[in-house]
Amino acid sequence: MKKSFLPFVAAALIFTAGCQSKSQTNTASSDQASTPTETETPDAKTDTQTPAIDVSKIKVADAATILARKQVPILCYHQVRNWKATDGKVGKDYIVEIQNFKDQMKMLADSGYHTILPDQLYAYLNTGASLPEKPIMITFDDTDLNQFEQANPILKKHGFKAAYFIMTVSIGKKAKYADYMSAEQIKQLADEGNAIGHHTYDHKNFKKYQGKDWEEQLDKPTKRIEEIIGKKVTDFAYPFGLWNAEGFPELKKRGFRMAFSLADKRDQNYPLYTVRRIIASGYWSPKTLHNSIVKSF
Repeated sequence: MKKSFLPFVAAALIFTAGCQSKSQTNTASSDQASTPTETETPDAKTDTQTPAIDVSKIKVADAATILARKQVPILCYHQVRNWKATDGKVGKDYIVEIQNFKDQMKMLADSGYHTILPDQLYAYLNTGASLPEKPIMITFDDTDLNQFEQANPILKKHGFKAAYFIMTVSIGKKAKYADYMSAEQIKQLADEGNAIGHHTYDHKNFKKYQGKDWEEQLDKPTKRIEEIIGKKVTDFAYPFGLWNAEGFPELKKRGFRMAFSLADKRDQNYPLYTVRRIIASGYWSPKTLHNSIVKSF
């Protein structure tokens, strides 16, 4: 896809319902269920330090061992901004309004959740390495500028870290539907201890890759991201959450250790390449989000 098509890419990210996971759909109306008693969150928290993990020394476990471990809740966000009159019904599912995002993060903090990053998840899934009490992973797709300007300061308040999956065609761009993070902002997120992952060049459906797609959608973007953050990129998020097993060997030979989907099942032979997430819907209250986390994982 040419760079001139970027506005259409942005529109597709908002209006494509393919990202919606079945488990999410089934729990979206669960406001009636119970939620933990919330306590007052301080105005500021000291950033928690994520312990350094030498993942190069970790031996990959067999699929049965990985599948037997309790799944860690993983949330997927896209845009964090207030709704506009031009936002459609489907689009709002992918746009969490600022106050709602604040309330959701406060709920997670008050409920005792602690954020983890891909290194910790990888160590846990393969070796059973310990995790903090009530672990959760927060992820963002597509490089939207509001993730840096709106979401990141809110996460910092609670000492939370996140994983940001970068679509490289959009870096530093301004488009009709969204503005996107610059290389400098992506680097800042990495320097602050967040994880930076790979989300293809222009969001092309992974299930349709053939020929030069592997170079255009994986190899060149990997090089760009690694040049920006000065670190190796080892984690991948599928556009629309869609994957096929035929692509796993291509990910593996390029050094990707985990890939994140949006589904209610994992591949029984390659669970590290089908790590589940759920979209945190813009329609969800903090209570609904909590209930969805509990029911989905």
